[in-house]
Amino acid sequence: MKNTTIEYQLIDWEKIPKTEHKGETGVAHWRTMQFRGLRVRIVEYPKGYLADHWCQKGHIVHCLEGEFVNELQSGENQILTRGMTYIVSDDMSSHRSSTEQGAKLLIIDGDFLE
Repeated sequence: MKNTTIEYQLIDWEKIPKTEHKGETGVAHWRTMQFRGLRVRIVEYPKGYLADHWCQKGHIVHCLEGEFVNELQSGENQILTRGMTYIVSDDMSSHRSSTEQGAKLLIIDGDFLE
């Protein structure tokens, strides 16, 4: 892991522009802060969203609002609701997200999960 320092800062997520990321169904909206070796995002999934790929990247994912399913390619499904978190390192699972009702997530990923 590279040694990275980040000076103190306050993030007003409402001032961070949204970017669109199409899923298999629905379009996710991301507000992203990128640092060297670290990405921090607020991600909003609309009702009926399904990711368009199986992800192998490591994440810390915390559900801020709503409910979503973390589907593992092995067939296991985990439902995460407000206040729940999952953590996985790079290349430790193939996973994707879906939601029937919509969800808002805080997602942190970066070099420390390699």
